[in-house]
Amino acid sequence: MASHPVVVIGAGPAGLTTAYELGKNSSSSLILEAGKQVGGISQTVNYRDFRFDIGGHRFFSKVPMVTELWNEILGDNFLLRPRISRIHYNQHFFDYPLKATNALAGLGVVEALLVCFSYARVKVFPNAQEENFEQWVINRFGYRLYQIFFKTYTEKVWGISCTEISADWAAQRIKNLSLKEAVRNALLGQRGGKKGEIVTSLIEQFHYPRLGPGMMWERCEELVAGFGSQTLKGVKVERIRHRHGRVDCVSARASSGEHLEFEGSDFVSTMPLRELIQAMDPQPPEKVVEAARGLRYRDYLTVVLVVNCEDVFPDNWIYIHSPEVKMGRIQNYKNWSPYMVPDPSRTSLGLEYFLWDKDDEWTWSNERLIEFGTRECAQLGLINPRDVEDGTVVRMEKAYPVYDHHYQDHVQTIRQYLGTFSNLQTIGRNGLHRYNNQDHSMVTGVYAARNIMGGSHHDVWAVNTEKEYHEEDRTASANAGDRIVPMRVQVNVDELSMGNEDELIEIVFAKLDPVALGVAVGTVSGLLILIGTAILVLKGGPVVGPNLSLLGNFLFGFQVTWGGSIVGFLEGGIGGFAIGYSGASLRNWSMKAYAKFMWWREEGNRRRNLLD
Repeated sequence: MASHPVVVIGAGPAGLTTAYELGKNSSSSLILEAGKQVGGISQTVNYRDFRFDIGGHRFFSKVPMVTELWNEILGDNFLLRPRISRIHYNQHFFDYPLKATNALAGLGVVEALLVCFSYARVKVFPNAQEENFEQWVINRFGYRLYQIFFKTYTEKVWGISCTEISADWAAQRIKNLSLKEAVRNALLGQRGGKKGEIVTSLIEQFHYPRLGPGMMWERCEELVAGFGSQTLKGVKVERIRHRHGRVDCVSARASSGEHLEFEGSDFVSTMPLRELIQAMDPQPPEKVVEAARGLRYRDYLTVVLVVNCEDVFPDNWIYIHSPEVKMGRIQNYKNWSPYMVPDPSRTSLGLEYFLWDKDDEWTWSNERLIEFGTRECAQLGLINPRDVEDGTVVRMEKAYPVYDHHYQDHVQTIRQYLGTFSNLQTIGRNGLHRYNNQDHSMVTGVYAARNIMGGSHHDVWAVNTEKEYHEEDRTASANAGDRIVPMRVQVNVDELSMGNEDELIEIVFAKLDPVALGVAVGTVSGLLILIGTAILVLKGGPVVGPNLSLLGNFLFGFQVTWGGSIVGFLEGGIGGFAIGYSGASLRNWSMKAYAKFMWWREEGNRRRNLLD
């Protein structure tokens, strides 16, 4: 039995970052990787010198420490790449991030009008609760836009209804993005959101390794080896033996079938929580085992097509919202980096399918999947099937932890059990059952290493619990890593001080966003005048629109003509914006005044009770 100071299970971004951080501080480790390649879901697969990702990985982070690590590991091998991505829906391509003219052309004037009405309605009458993905998105985009741009794609990815998906997945993945932010981006460009913060979903350029993200982790493996640590690939951990609140060793099986055991002083696991609990020896209490069984994972399959065509489409990737095909997204690896293909006259495409391992497609042969993917790609009008020269398939099990309504309780039960061990930490996407990005997984690895080295304690469960999301639920507990579901809060007026009427209005009454309501009312007003004028002009006659022409008394230069329709659209939009903005501001002011009155009344009652 081999003994090592630290045993790390999994050589993905979290596990390798742990080993790297330990190595920089003169601590060696042993990394056990079940696959043939390092990088986990961030690996780059090489097929006949065509390289491709497992999903595509932008290198963009708000965490300076991560950016420094990336540059430290990979040096000058980063490319700065423009982001080009679109949404395919109803035979149209929509630019993403949103561009106003493109969205209007794709949706049509009538649908765009209905989107604005829907958004205005939800701003005035929002969902009182935000317990699931559907409610969360509708409150920020309106029902019509949710149906078009969120529902179909999200249910493709997760394989369950949007009402079954927890609201905190939306908050974690979509974060600050709302229709207001999307419209601001469309009209003014990328200038950041609140307080200048960049909305991650809207970034327009990013860094990318020259040979894909796997280049980062293959280089990291080399650096870790230079620190005296070792990475064993093709070694799957089967048992984790423990006693008296400490892990003694792990039992594993090599791809050759050889049985191996490794002792250590500390253990760091990136295994899926379900597998980790099932591997514990002795077995955990039954309620912990049941909680582990309740965790679900979405599996991922990509069909790679080699196409005899120099330029297929300009995008890095396209989201496929069209319900008539099963494909969820398509990557153009050549547009991520020109070095991903060996021949510039060829293009490699990655057709992404999100499945359960019990789905029929998961067990289809590679040949059948390539044929199926080619047919769907041609159905969307993206390629000519005759241009497909070659292809391959890559499957990735447990790629995405599922955020259903029950996962919070399951994870909390497991977390309490794991907290009884003094030398075991779980990190990374699957180790925390949290849909972390690569950078967040790396932060958990750094924290785990620093916990082992001593000094201050870092809570790996608190990584990627965004401040702006905490502010939406003021009942958040001290356990920042727990699932947080925004909901209406019961407020005790006694607990609020005189200076907190702003806080009171935010908690008791949902504030209307004056800018958002102004944009919605302005857009609706302008479009109504534009459409009404256009109809009358097309109708014609000796006297055109005598009643509508009365608007000329209120809108300078307005007439029932084509030129007047543009004037009406612009001035009606400005006037509608002013009305919406003023109405929302007045409503917020009146609610604030009402909150202050309620406080005064409660304060008076307290004084009377005191005298009594």
